[in-house]
Parts: sequence; structure tokens; C-alpha cells
Amino acid sequence: MQTWTIRLATAEDVEKLQRLIAVSARGLNAEHYTPEQVESILKYVYGIDTQLIHDGTYFVVVEGAQIIGCGGWSKRRTLYGGDQHKAAEAEQDNLLDPATDPARIRAFFVHPNWARKGVGSLLMQACEDAAREAGFRSLALMATLTGEKLYERFGFAPQETRDVVLPDGNIMKVRRMTKTLPSA
Repeated sequence: MQTWTIRLATAEDVEKLQRLIAVSARGLNAEHYTPEQVESILKYVYGIDTQLIHDGTYFVVVEGAQIIGCGGWSKRRTLYGGDQHKAAEAEQDNLLDPATDPARIRAFFVHPNWARKGVGSLLMQACEDAAREAGFRSLALMATLTGEKLYERFGFAPQETRDVVLPDGNIMKVRRMTKTLPSA
């Protein structure tokens, strides 16, 4: 019996989310990235994008008092990365136009003990529903190799594969994926 609940993340969740992201990355990315790559990705890319929390577009799945998954959508330009990545890229986080721009699917992480049990699917459905309600007609994301299968199950199609060279020289292979949202 599923005892999870889903809710919007709050500023009080940030410390727990940072721990979840590290556990998720180290536990689930090993199939596609070396330990050195995972640590580099944690340092330079993965992390909380606090703008998602402020915008009310980042969800957490909890079981009891434990956060077992997180993920969100965004109405802003940033395609991936936590606060530290956005600062390093000096990226503009302007608002998107729902009539012409795809909403962004962002920062999905699941605790390894709950992987492949429906947590990611619950988060994805919540994000798709919220983006559609906000007027978006399509979605875009930058998938790690680890998350690609989830996104394919939800109808995302790969557009391009890219090697992101991190400041320490490690490579993070990612795939840009898109999806047209069905009408409600």
C-alpha cells in the first residue's frame, strides 16, 4: 500500500533536499557515470534551484517525515542545474511565454530505496498537470542518462545529445528532450 504524499517544497526543505540529491546521485547514477563524474556533477550542477521553490513549482514526495523524491517544472529559461550552476553560467532566468516556449521539467531526484516504484511518475504527472494549467503547450528538459527512461515513458523525444564539460574537466553526457502536452 502506497503511503506517500506529494506537496510543494518549502524553504525549510532545502537541507533535506540537498541530502536527498547526493544520495540519489551516488546511488542511481553509477550505471551511467563514473564516481568521479558523479562527484563533479554534484559539485557543479546538481543542487537546489531555490527559484523553483519561490515560484511554487517544485514538488516533494514524502513518506512519513522523509522526503523520498523531488522534482519540478519551471516557467523560467533555465533548463537545468542548481543555484551554483546558474551562478557559474551567469544564466538569465527570465520568464517564458507559455504560448511559444516550452515549460522546463527540472531537478528530478528519487531516493534509491524508492527508485522505480512510481515516485518519479507521480512527480512527472504533477508537473505536467501544473504546467498545462499555467497555459504551457509543451515541455523541455535536459535529461541525464539515468533519468532518460522515465522521460521516454512519459512521451519525451530526444532532440540532441550533448557533452557538458565541467570546470574540473569531467564530462556529463546529457540529452535535450521535448514533449507536446496533450490538451486537457
